[in-house]
Amino acid sequence: MSDATTQNTMQNGPLRHFLQFRDFSRAEIEYVLGRAKLIKDKFKRYQPHHTLHDRTLAMVFEKASTRTRVSFEAGMYQLGGSVIHLTTTDSQLGRSEPIEDTARVVSRMVDLVMIRTFEQTRIERFAAHSRVPVINGLTNEYHPCQILADIFTFIELRGAIQGKTVAWIGDANNMAYTWLQAAELLGFTLHVSAPKGYQLNGKLTGQVASSVLREFDDPMQATRGAHLVTTDVWTSMGFEDENEDRRRAFADWCVDAEMMAVADPDAIFMHCLPAHRGEEVSSDVIDGPQSVVWDEAENRLHVQKALMEFLLLGQLPSE
Repeated sequence: MSDATTQNTMQNGPLRHFLQFRDFSRAEIEYVLGRAKLIKDKFKRYQPHHTLHDRTLAMVFEKASTRTRVSFEAGMYQLGGSVIHLTTTDSQLGRSEPIEDTARVVSRMVDLVMIRTFEQTRIERFAAHSRVPVINGLTNEYHPCQILADIFTFIELRGAIQGKTVAWIGDANNMAYTWLQAAELLGFTLHVSAPKGYQLNGKLTGQVASSVLREFDDPMQATRGAHLVTTDVWTSMGFEDENEDRRRAFADWCVDAEMMAVADPDAIFMHCLPAHRGEEVSSDVIDGPQSVVWDEAENRLHVQKALMEFLLLGQLPSE
C-alpha cells in the first residue's frame, strides 16, 4: 500500500487534508465553525480543552509568518499537544531533498503537519506522500485557514453569512481565490475589483454563477451595499520586484472612509495583516469603528484548534 493511501491509525476514519477551502463539505465547514465557537468560549473562561493530548504538530515554513506560527503553535499547546517548528534553513528541504521524501519521513514521526509554502503543487505533493493530515498554512494560490477565521469572525459579529455580500478590493491573490471557493460553498456573493492585469484568472475560476461572483472595474461599485469589505497588501510575498508597478496600478484601490460609506451601514472591514496604512487601506478605516481586524487575527487561533481537532478526531459529540 502506498503512502498516499495509508490510513493514519491514530485517527478515526480515513485520512483527510485541508489544502484548499473546497476540501471540506459545507456541513464539515459548519461543524468546524461551531466547534471553534465552543473552543473559544472555553478559552475565554479559562477552561482546559486538551483533546489532542500527546499529539504532535510539525510546522514547516518555507515562507515566514508571524500570525500563522503563533496561532498554530499556541493552539496546539492549548489543545494539550506539542509542536516542532521547521524552516528551510534547519531542514533538508533547504538542501534540495525531494519534498516527497520529507513527507514520508516527517509524517512517520508526528500526527499532523502544517505547511506554509509557495506553489500549491508543493503542498499537494507533500500530502500525497504523507501518512498524517496536512494543513495549508498559505500557498501562492490559497489561504484557507485565514478565510475560515474571517467567516467565523463575520458570523460571530453579524450572524449568518449566507445571502450576504463580501467585497474584495485589490489583488486577485490567494485570499481572493479562497473567498471565491467559500462563496460557492456557503452561499454568499463575492464582489471583486482589481486593476487590469491583476484580476481573477478565468482559467482558474472556471464558470461561476453571477449569484456567486461579480467583478467590477470600479472599486466603489464593488463595495456598494457590501456587508463585509476586505483587502490585502498590494504586493504579496514573492512579488517584491513588482512593488513600484503595483503601487501605481493600485492607487485607486485603497479602502478608505469614502469607500466604506457606500457599503451597508452595518458593514465591517477585515484585513489578514500585515497592513500598509495609506496603501491598501487608510488609517481611519483599519483603526476605525468598522474594523474588526484584531478579532479576525485572534480567531485564527480558535478556528485552527477546531480544524486540527477535526482532522485528527473527526466530529465529536457536543459538550
